[in-house]
Amino acid sequence: MRVEIWSDIMCPFCYIGKRRFEAALSAFEFSDKVSVEWHSFQLDPDIQHGHGKSLYAYLSERKGISLEQSVDMHRHVTEMAKEAGLDYHFDKAVVANSFDAHRLIQLAKTAGKGDEAEERLFHAYFTEGKDVSDHKVLAELGKGIGLTGEQVNVALNDDEYAYKVRQDIDEAAQLGIRGVPFFIFNRKYAVSGAQPEETFLQALRQSFADWEKDNRFQIVSAGGAACTPDGKCD
Repeated sequence: MRVEIWSDIMCPFCYIGKRRFEAALSAFEFSDKVSVEWHSFQLDPDIQHGHGKSLYAYLSERKGISLEQSVDMHRHVTEMAKEAGLDYHFDKAVVANSFDAHRLIQLAKTAGKGDEAEERLFHAYFTEGKDVSDHKVLAELGKGIGLTGEQVNVALNDDEYAYKVRQDIDEAAQLGIRGVPFFIFNRKYAVSGAQPEETFLQALRQSFADWEKDNRFQIVSAGGAACTPDGKCD
């Protein structure tokens, strides 16, 4: 069974949602039969590099709220993150365009390291305060999950991976996804946002039951001549 997750590196609730989903998956009885695929999404594709604004100031302007309200809002999110076992440092966050970080994720997916890339980029942005639009930073992060610097540099300058990012974003629009994180279970059920662990567990169980039913053979005729591994043929 497949679970697809649309997410943006700059989304604090995406990292929290990732942790809650992981907790649910760990508690799920058939977790070994679940594959997870990450998809790209950009909350603000128009961010320009080098504007020098703090995250508090950036969101204050973008949302039309006061700087004090922005700080209070982020303080609340930091507390939510702590409950999920995460350590956010918004005061160190570098507001950056996430497009190239998504290129790195797309490259990592080809090597079966999509989840590792998401985790490393989330931690780099929210905890370490790294600039996830800087190609040198992305090359180091890529090497940290087993990719080579050459592979990362090619991906960051190759239209193929840019196309994959845009393809994910376009598909999100076609599916009506307006915010992230957004979880789709076997293309039948969806969970929007960083919901509680129990919600994810219920979605896993319900979608798995349907998936198992749909993928079980219905024998229409039995008893014909056949051979078995123990050497019997009749």
